Amino acid sequence: MSANIFIHEFRTRLKSVLIWSLSIAGLTCFFFSLFPVFANQAALLNEFLAKYPPQLRAAFGMNNMDLSSVLGFYSLLFLFIQLCLAIQASNYGFGLVSIEESELTADFLLSKPVSRVQVLTSKLLAALVSLTLTNLVIWVSTFAAIALFSENKAYDPGRLILLLVSIIIFQLFFLCVGLIISLLVKRVRSVTPYGLGLAFGMYILSAFSGIFSDVALEYITPFKHLDAPYIIANGAYNTPLVLLNVTVSLVALAVSYWRYTRRDIPAVS
Repeated sequence: MSANIFIHEFRTRLKSVLIWSLSIAGLTCFFFSLFPVFANQAALLNEFLAKYPPQLRAAFGMNNMDLSSVLGFYSLLFLFIQLCLAIQASNYGFGLVSIEESELTADFLLSKPVSRVQVLTSKLLAALVSLTLTNLVIWVSTFAAIALFSENKAYDPGRLILLLVSIIIFQLFFLCVGLIISLLVKRVRSVTPYGLGLAFGMYILSAFSGIFSDVALEYITPFKHLDAPYIIANGAYNTPLVLLNVTVSLVALAVSYWRYTRRDIPAVS
């Protein structure tokens, strides 16, 4: 690892980390400030949800979800948190090596006395630290919001911790998949369309998986690999799907290293 590259990469993402972290923390606190209203109107709310078609409820992961409970309410919020995290991690993955290539500065970096493996490792570690900082803010804001707005309703902290731990697995998937896609295409001119496409594409597949239950789309999308209602209901991960998720991330990471060390780097002519 190169300390200089790591520090540079981390500094360039610091503003982004701050914006994403504060935005998700604000969303968490705002959303949970509505919890007392939901909790006090539990019967009316459940009756209202029952009027929606089962396919529509399944698309948003709201089947058998008790929004009057702390964890049931948080599992609905967690879907939106996952979507934000997917966009953030995808952007970092797509931009890890493609930004310098599109700006034609990659040849200058690789002319330094560091190997390509060291360059990619330093960039990956900087991205992981950035995502971890966002992760920590989510942990703090979640427990703070529950303490402020749960009205002392009982919940199982163990299941909540399981849900929060799943964030790092979720982030790694989008980081690694974004990286490998950026190395397989000729050039990524803009990170944002790719990041949004990957994040929303996986989200839409998750929704279709709920609608068309006979189609095994849950094997494709990490939104189903780490499904909040499943974790809350069972107090455990869906082990086969989580193992599939981790395997895809590791394979994508390994192929990324192989591809990057053999990639033709665009240079200023």
